[in-house]
Amino acid sequence: MGYVAVKGGAEAIRESNLLEKYQRCRGGRSVCVDDICGNLKKLVDCVMSESSLYSPELAALAIKQAQGDPAEAVFILRAHRSTLPRLYVTTVTDTSGMQVERRISSSFKDIPGGQILGASPDFQHRLLDYDLYEETCGDARAFQKQYEEVILREIGEKKEKQTGKAGRLPRVVDYLRSQNLIPEPVLSDEAPHDITTEPLVFPSTRSIRLQILTRGMTGAVTALGYAKIRGFGISHHPNIGELRVGSLPLRIASDLSGTREEYYIGEVEATEVEIFMMEEQQEENEKSVLGIGLGYGLCFGQNEAKAIAMSVLEYSMEHPDPRDPTSDEEFVLLHIDAVESAGFISHLKLPHYVTFQSKLDRIRNIRKENSHD
Repeated sequence: MGYVAVKGGAEAIRESNLLEKYQRCRGGRSVCVDDICGNLKKLVDCVMSESSLYSPELAALAIKQAQGDPAEAVFILRAHRSTLPRLYVTTVTDTSGMQVERRISSSFKDIPGGQILGASPDFQHRLLDYDLYEETCGDARAFQKQYEEVILREIGEKKEKQTGKAGRLPRVVDYLRSQNLIPEPVLSDEAPHDITTEPLVFPSTRSIRLQILTRGMTGAVTALGYAKIRGFGISHHPNIGELRVGSLPLRIASDLSGTREEYYIGEVEATEVEIFMMEEQQEENEKSVLGIGLGYGLCFGQNEAKAIAMSVLEYSMEHPDPRDPTSDEEFVLLHIDAVESAGFISHLKLPHYVTFQSKLDRIRNIRKENSHD
């Protein structure tokens, strides 16, 4: 069920739109789109993920237009996305080729290639930094220059020595597979469903679930993932096998040369998570043994909480428990979309005069009948 804007009262609407613009400009200052890209990266990543359109510049523009409202920015960017032609489809991207900038595991202290803390607020004190009041563009450029000339160069050299190929690191899950603790994945050549062109039907497929989860509202996905861990279905603690943040190369295949060659077209930043879940597994002799199951999450940009929660929900729906609300596909998938949920709530602001009057008439008639009794 999709809800869109309804127009009525043209003059009043024009004045409302002017007032909305005034609210954005009344401070006498305009935020540059480049400044939003540079200073509000986490918000830009969030909007790109929920709108399923990777364009930091357009996401920043939508944020400016929406006055910082993420749900409205996602609505704007989704609307723009629907107007774009689909010229090509990328080939299957092997995420093991990610150029890793951040990589952690809460399951193992020592992992092949080592842990990389990267950029994260996890180790900071949540205290207001009043020095930012006085920070100027010159201060930011000076710090950027110093960091790039000294620290980034050292990081690049160390990465080359450790991996032999900058940024490419082995997977933690492959180590467990080599120990026969996790079964090899079952490969499938089935084309994924496209939720932007096909209606959602239940029961859904894994490709549908992953697409809706990665487009889901960050807060909603995180909240439901937390509900799952807190006790609705899981009686034990999931472990992060590996969390990666980095750049994924994208390629397309073309028949123009007659050789079906692949061409590199760019890269996207993404967050990828694989969680480990203890579970009972059936062996060939139908005997139950304790094993490890996997949950998977991936989304645009650096959005770690969402990717972790996504992996929890993906596992929950892949291994459903009828007692668990987060195993219910309809409950999860139909309620985490930013445009659908915000759109339905917002439609309550539209006129419902006739329906409400009918409710009042029914109440009055019932009371009138009861008074005669």
